[in-house]
Amino acid sequence: MQSEKNDLLKISKFEANKWLSNGLKKHEEKEINNLLLEENEDNLIESFHKKLEFGTGGMRGLIGIGSNRINSYTISLATQGLCNYLNKCIDGNKSAVIAFDSRRFSKDFGNQTAKIFSANNIKSYIFSDLRPTPELSFAVRELKCSCGIVITASHNPKEYNGYKVYWNDGGQITAPHDKNIISEVEKITDFNQINFNFNSDLIKEIDSEIDKKYIEKIQSLSLYNNSKSNLKIIFSSLHGTGITQIPNALMAFGFKNISSVKSQELPDPEFSTVDSPNPEDLDALDLGIKKLKKEKGDILLATDPDSDRVGVALYDNEKVKILNGNQLASLIVYYSLINLNKNNLGKTPYVAKTIVTTRLIDEIAKDYGVKSYSTLTGFKYIAELIKNKKSEKFIAGGEESYGYLVDDFVRDKDAIISCAYICEIANWAKDKGKSLNDILEEIYNTYGFFKEKLYTIKMEGIRGNNKINEIIEKYRSTPPPTIFGDKVKEVIDYNKTVKNPIINVKSNVIQLISENNYSITLRPSGTEPKIKFYFSISGENSDDNKNRLSNLIEDEILKIKNNYE
Repeated sequence: MQSEKNDLLKISKFEANKWLSNGLKKHEEKEINNLLLEENEDNLIESFHKKLEFGTGGMRGLIGIGSNRINSYTISLATQGLCNYLNKCIDGNKSAVIAFDSRRFSKDFGNQTAKIFSANNIKSYIFSDLRPTPELSFAVRELKCSCGIVITASHNPKEYNGYKVYWNDGGQITAPHDKNIISEVEKITDFNQINFNFNSDLIKEIDSEIDKKYIEKIQSLSLYNNSKSNLKIIFSSLHGTGITQIPNALMAFGFKNISSVKSQELPDPEFSTVDSPNPEDLDALDLGIKKLKKEKGDILLATDPDSDRVGVALYDNEKVKILNGNQLASLIVYYSLINLNKNNLGKTPYVAKTIVTTRLIDEIAKDYGVKSYSTLTGFKYIAELIKNKKSEKFIAGGEESYGYLVDDFVRDKDAIISCAYICEIANWAKDKGKSLNDILEEIYNTYGFFKEKLYTIKMEGIRGNNKINEIIEKYRSTPPPTIFGDKVKEVIDYNKTVKNPIINVKSNVIQLISENNYSITLRPSGTEPKIKFYFSISGENSDDNKNRLSNLIEDEILKIKNNYE
């Protein structure tokens, strides 16, 4: 272990001194020299032992100095590598769209990205102020650009920022582009290989013209007349980009009774009212739920900083009910399919989800005679599916991590579309004297009760990463014979070739499936230092069985805690 640390320390010192030789700003030099002190060796290693890589969400990391941190230099390196790749694989004129969220330095990083593009004779369109990630995906397609960039760390804590790369189809980069871009970035060994001579004539701000077209397309998705709706909507942007478009989308759908959580309305890089700006974390919904109860609203919507995820809480019969990502994805697919007119499509319809998202979607699709595809985790794989299935028509889909999409004019999970669509489903249900929870119960009565849960263990730094890999390798080499008290009938290792034509790349994911089709899936997070365990179990829709299934999941979680924490 000490030998490994010494090797990493040697690499880190070499890289840090190389940075110092590149004429940095004085405060940056001071920061690196401080890291080079003996007492800061661990921080030096974490900052400089490698370059940031592209994962399921692009390049994402802690803000700070160093090759393994997000800063203007790593942003410039990534952009120069991307420019070099674009120049190799695309002939003629090239262009890019750039958006950014409310995080620290996001606007600065966005402007720096535009400058590097212009220095490489690539025109860039940049929003003058923060905008949602899905609007960037829309803009790439609308402006027929070669690629798109969003400066964001999505739902990560405030210490993070990131750099999401989108290809010309509006979807996040997948193979081979991701690895090829990394290869180009790796070739840049010195800052003098970056072209900093920007050309302001090649940078254009875009705002209202894209906003207008985006909202018009969202409005076209409405399947129900909401003009007389009295649905009372509470909305929180959790200090992020949602405030720029979600009220517009809700009004375009016909909703008028919309109230914002004022203390979370203004963009704030500190996310000062929440511990984490992630709608998956129940604590992030606290202020919204208080307002929901106080004003006796019908529904709360809360979006993450770049507005690709949305969390939902209901207030029904004086009780608050929080819906999870699997339930919301199922409601969206169900509502889409009961309103589906196959005769008007001209193509074979399908829905899509990820391998860790509820199988309830498969059952609903089967009942309506619609195909259901499962991809690897990460919405970029659903976007890739849409790109590859041109002869078929994508209807709707989602993933358990609170991300959903309807139609295909956006190629990423879209909380702007989702907020409007979920409210329409809630209004449709309310006109029937029901709530979204009632509709869910009807679905469970028809298809069975499906219970899913995510459990994560945070393991930071190099040692944490090694521990995560050890856990996955143990499941890979010696998987447990039973899960949930049920015999394991199949172990799927997605790091090998799998019998699924939709999944054409390998991934460090292990899935255990039991004789009753219960499952546990584990994978390292692509965006945070965590290992994730996904539990899925189903049965008849009765209170006794619901309790039994919930207890089975809790028993499995306890085993994992005892073994690995």
